[in-house]
Amino acid sequence: MLTLTGPSGGPLCDGISRRDFLRIGGLSLGGLSLPQLLQAEQLAGIRRSHKAVIMIYLAGAPPHQDMFDLKMDAPSEIRGPHRPVRTNVPGIQISEHMPRCAKIMDKLVPVRTMYGSPSGDHDSFICYTGRPTSNQPPGGWPSMGSVLSKLQGPATPAIPAFVGLAPKAGHPPYGSPGHPGFLGPMQTAFRPNGPGMEDLVLNGISLDRLADRQALLTGFDNFRREIDRSGVVEGLDDFNQQAFNILTSSKLMEALDLSREPARVRERYGSGDPKNYGDGAPRNCGHFLMARRLVEAGARCVTLNFGRWDFHSNNHSELLTHLPLFDQAMAALVEDLHERGLDQDVAVVAWGEFGRTPQINKDAGRDHWPQLGCALLAGGGMKTGQVIGATDRLGGEIAERGVHFGEVFATLYHQLGIDPNRVTLPDLSGRPHYLVNGWQPMPELVSSQV
Repeated sequence: MLTLTGPSGGPLCDGISRRDFLRIGGLSLGGLSLPQLLQAEQLAGIRRSHKAVIMIYLAGAPPHQDMFDLKMDAPSEIRGPHRPVRTNVPGIQISEHMPRCAKIMDKLVPVRTMYGSPSGDHDSFICYTGRPTSNQPPGGWPSMGSVLSKLQGPATPAIPAFVGLAPKAGHPPYGSPGHPGFLGPMQTAFRPNGPGMEDLVLNGISLDRLADRQALLTGFDNFRREIDRSGVVEGLDDFNQQAFNILTSSKLMEALDLSREPARVRERYGSGDPKNYGDGAPRNCGHFLMARRLVEAGARCVTLNFGRWDFHSNNHSELLTHLPLFDQAMAALVEDLHERGLDQDVAVVAWGEFGRTPQINKDAGRDHWPQLGCALLAGGGMKTGQVIGATDRLGGEIAERGVHFGEVFATLYHQLGIDPNRVTLPDLSGRPHYLVNGWQPMPELVSSQV
């Protein structure tokens, strides 16, 4: 048995405790085997493709009034000290601290009226599932990465379908890559963080020895096949092979190795700060580049968590530590996707779980405001160069075109070639569920054909 161990991942939302580990072999009787992790099921209504999505969780909820919806006619206790700048799309203005995104606004879509998080609690859940945490089915709602892993499986044998780049955080939801919910541990994100990176190489094991172990495994599986007439063991052969493909191929390690990029590309993205910001996520600009490399190599969904935007105090100065880094990395990612011809196939979404209060509090901060928030979309063949939604004079209420998280998810699934209102997945009780709760793809962003 080959065991590749990583740090503890803690309990999943369905109550299953696991480690971030991969175990090679068809005889793992406790724990999760890599062949199981890689196994995927084809369902009707799914078109296989190499399309992908990069989901960026701005942990802690960013202030929409200081990013994409500045209210310069509002009183000073509402508008704050930051100023808007023009973008390369006439009529669209965003924060002065996002000059790189302003220059490529024709490739972006700010959404000013996101809603759907009624509780106002800090959690990445709605950003990765499109649904609130309340009224969940048995096992819990799965994240988009887990859904894509289940429905489409890996695009290439050596690259996991779902990769989560977030390290653990002091507040656990800030470090979540998105949970598998009722889809179970087989569809958990592969997390190449910390010591787990070292476990992707065959330290002290030659390819010949690995081949011997594979032959031994095959022998055991042949024995089990003789006593198992259900066909389950025989069906594992392909997934065992995928497990060995990851170990014997350099493709995954190469995708994770940023040193393979030219220096000018790494400088374009910037380095940011790889350390967690307080109890939140790191402001790691390199994760944006790593996400691009992973989807280019074959991953279907890559999630990354950026910063800690819960600015109950010193909102305006805290933004100066977050916005410039996010602006640089986000603009670099979008430009990179266009230059590499990936803009039609790779969708990008960046958002937090809710917005911030219009009123600036006594500590120069903004508090929780679940009534609305913001998002930034790009790529995926979507119609860009536009703003969606408008708020009232103070930026506290939706005035035009509220956008639910579920609508964005329906749009992303549509662009990935999946009909979100036709495909269903069963929960732990066997009850089927649609991928979104009746939401339709946003007509502002999509055409009728993908």
